[in-house]
Amino acid sequence: MTTTIRFGIIGTNWITEQFIDAASEVEGFKLSAVYSRSSETAEAFAAKHGIADSYTDLEEMAASGQIDAVYIASPNSFHARHAIACMNHGIHVLCEKPIASNAHELRQMVAAAKENGVLLMEALKSTLLPSFKAVQDNLHKLGEVRRYFANYCQYSSRYDAYKAGTVLNAFNPVFSNGALMDLGIYCIYPLVALFGKPDAIKATGVMLESGVDGEGSIVLQYASMDAVIMYSKITHSSLPSEIQGESGSIVIDKISEPGKIGIQYRNGSAEDLSQQTNSKSMYYEAKEFIELIKAGRTESTVNTFENSLTTLEIMDEARKQIGLVYPADAAAFQ
Repeated sequence: MTTTIRFGIIGTNWITEQFIDAASEVEGFKLSAVYSRSSETAEAFAAKHGIADSYTDLEEMAASGQIDAVYIASPNSFHARHAIACMNHGIHVLCEKPIASNAHELRQMVAAAKENGVLLMEALKSTLLPSFKAVQDNLHKLGEVRRYFANYCQYSSRYDAYKAGTVLNAFNPVFSNGALMDLGIYCIYPLVALFGKPDAIKATGVMLESGVDGEGSIVLQYASMDAVIMYSKITHSSLPSEIQGESGSIVIDKISEPGKIGIQYRNGSAEDLSQQTNSKSMYYEAKEFIELIKAGRTESTVNTFENSLTTLEIMDEARKQIGLVYPADAAAFQ
């Protein structure tokens, strides 16, 4: 396998800019092509980043022979379509979270990855950070874990536009968006990675007139513990997240990007678990993805197919309970 991985880019938004900035520090990363529905957007993005080739035809880019892998940051409702088109041309896929609109789409994506022998990975950064590994490695110190609490409530600047009468993508169900898909997933995915699939789910939420959720809460039951999740795009919270055990609790400053983490023991002592990290948090997902390609692997051992699928199954059930339906669900639930 070549030491240089030539990347194509699908989606030219702010998250793509952050990914390129972080991935550029990973050995083997090379930016080779960009796709956009607009030729003006594609050409401007290519010029800004020194990209040799720009495309407005996705099939043409995938079949060009100029890329080995693709980073997908298009709207959520396009993820499955874009990923499968690329994988059918033998292209490895790193796809932004949520990796698909629903579990049905992800099953199709995984099938395409296996059929074509390529790597498919969800670009969920938090579980790939050194601090999350520290949580995993020190979880046993808590004794019997009884509760997982995750909180991600961040008032969206786009909500002001929404209240003024402009429905941007973030609040448009056509693009499989809303608070659960955008922020709730950051609470659910680490839970699944640490504790697996729950036995029962109870979800509530506030639906907006546009047809997406503005905020919500989920209680998940396990055999000997429960999990409480809160997320919102219409309010803000500064509460940390916490994993509570009989001997102590791990406190996590920010569930979407853990930085300062530590154990507060029941006897009053404390232990700092914080890890020194690269300032560009997306560096670790890019590194994981590129190293997997170089090693000839077709699935991450961290952001596994099972973790991504279980997370989407939880989100599908939560959406069902609060009445959140996307156009992308039509094919899934026929």
